[in-house]
Amino acid sequence: MFLLAVRAYVALIRFDLFLAREDFAGLYDAVRRRPCQRIAFDDQATTKICSAIDLACIWYWKHVLCLQRSAVAACLLKDNGIPAELVIGAQHMPFRAHAWVEVHGRVVNDKSYTQDMYSVLDRC
Repeated sequence: MFLLAVRAYVALIRFDLFLAREDFAGLYDAVRRRPCQRIAFDDQATTKICSAIDLACIWYWKHVLCLQRSAVAACLLKDNGIPAELVIGAQHMPFRAHAWVEVHGRVVNDKSYTQDMYSVLDRC
């Protein structure tokens, strides 16, 4: 778990650099082009990875945005053979945008009802 949290922390820094440069396209491409490894996985792996990311977010020196956290989650899940999708959605009134990760249509790094609150803009 410790090594997974360290990998998550390093990935948070990487995606923070995309956001600092206001390079949304670069962040999006980094997640979209990340290949999903062809290894067997189970639901415990998904939970373990999301928990490691949560731990890394706690120790991160600044506030972690949902886009950054979800990009890290999608990449780490894909690295472990889990077919994750970064989902970006918006809400009309009041206007809000949000990002989360789904595996086989199920939200894994946020509240289960997140899909009901936002209209999906894109998946990668």
